[in-house]
Amino acid sequence: MNKRLLKLLCPLAAACVLLSGCWQDTPPMEDPDSTPTEPGEAVEDVPSGPLLPDSLSLPYAPDQSLDPVTCPDGAQQVIASLLYEGLFHLGPDLEPENLLCGSYTYDPAQFVYTFTLRPALLFSDGSPVTARDVRSTLERARQSQRYQARLSQVASVSAKDDTVTITLNRPNTGFPALLDIPIVKEGTQDSAAPVGTGPYLLSHDGGSAFLTANPIWWQNSDRPADRINLVEAPGQDTVLYRFTSHEVQLITADLTGSSPVTLTGSVGLQDADTTVFQYLGCNTAIPPLDNAALRRALWNGVNRSQVTGGLLSNHAVAAQFPVSPRSSLYPHALEHPFSSEDLPLAVTQSAYIPERPLTLLVNEENGFKISAAEYLAESFTAAGIPVETRALPWAEYTAALEAGDFDLYYGEVRLTADWDLSALLSTGGSLNYTSWSDERTDSLLSAYAAAADRAAAMEALCTHLQQQAPILPICFKSVSVLTQAGVLEGLTPTAAEPFYNLAGCTVHLRET
Repeated sequence: MNKRLLKLLCPLAAACVLLSGCWQDTPPMEDPDSTPTEPGEAVEDVPSGPLLPDSLSLPYAPDQSLDPVTCPDGAQQVIASLLYEGLFHLGPDLEPENLLCGSYTYDPAQFVYTFTLRPALLFSDGSPVTARDVRSTLERARQSQRYQARLSQVASVSAKDDTVTITLNRPNTGFPALLDIPIVKEGTQDSAAPVGTGPYLLSHDGGSAFLTANPIWWQNSDRPADRINLVEAPGQDTVLYRFTSHEVQLITADLTGSSPVTLTGSVGLQDADTTVFQYLGCNTAIPPLDNAALRRALWNGVNRSQVTGGLLSNHAVAAQFPVSPRSSLYPHALEHPFSSEDLPLAVTQSAYIPERPLTLLVNEENGFKISAAEYLAESFTAAGIPVETRALPWAEYTAALEAGDFDLYYGEVRLTADWDLSALLSTGGSLNYTSWSDERTDSLLSAYAAAADRAAAMEALCTHLQQQAPILPICFKSVSVLTQAGVLEGLTPTAAEPFYNLAGCTVHLRET
């Protein structure tokens, strides 16, 4: 490893070492002036193990809505995940699992889905869940900032009896993966906490807010606590303070974001996979990256494990294709093993002759992305493709992408769980900054959207992308769930639900 690479890796390693797993406080050193205990002398019992709380508590912003369609990310969304449920939710493999939806059918000729609700569903206030409630939530979601883009393909939503009918304006055999949108009771969405169907409901006692177990929850399974206290924490700094002082026992964080948190002490950490995709985009409109052979050489020359392990502290999973390796759609059989010798050889075979350094754009607000971009630029340069990084503020970065003023750019996008790549790769796609326009790609994207065998269609698409390489996939990021050590056992978090598989979770509290 050369000195430049060490220079890149060491600061990030130092910054992230405390966040790469579970860690404990350093034990106190023995006091040299203490009096040794005589044989037979009674010694007062000293508690061992983690300091447990009297109750499970979560951070809460009372001045912010808990409406899952409009509430902000972070602490409010964690609470909302315990109050509301969708027709489906995404499992750890990022695949949809039925919740309020009992069954559904799809008419591929008319692009029409019909969803039938589970029988005898009740909201936490005892009223029945109706198809009208679902339609009302979905219609609001179509107009919301959070869900508008993912539901742009919806032409209409109708409700009758216990069925909801959704008509799309184009085929999508993966559409149920988009319906993890939490459902609230119609007419209650304007309140600070709309009525939901989840395992808990919001209660108040003498001005204090808390969650209490929903006695009519349709799943009727075990919950780790009958009551979860809510501690006021109106801002991110306050949330972190409440957590480090052990006033709350669980928070979520992006440890490789633009504002990563730094914590010390006895903390547990679990990562949950997301659809947040990082990649290098190639400007295919201008030389030399209009050459597919050169782009293909770069595709195989990305050391993804070094980026995810050495630079992102394992808070990401390496990916050679624009679908998460956690998904059953990921074409593992197509993967090409990385070798440091492959890139120089492929560059020679591509007949590339360097005439100028290539420019790699990166957003300057994120230090992790800058380090990853610099590492990749150095790797490409060492293989005979001179690359220089150019870090820009977000507004200038996006303007340069729009103008095509780059050779390569370090990109990040939150893909939808149906793995629709058309915005990124189709001709004229809203996120297609690479000027990529290819009839075969467009055809394969359309075939995937309509495919009954989605895995085979995704494999065909990825085979073509691997050959043409308009983008160079790097990884899918994870979100971290931080907990007070020893309090929560059996936690299985997902990106949207830190308490996914609630019945398997155990809360350890101080004995009183």
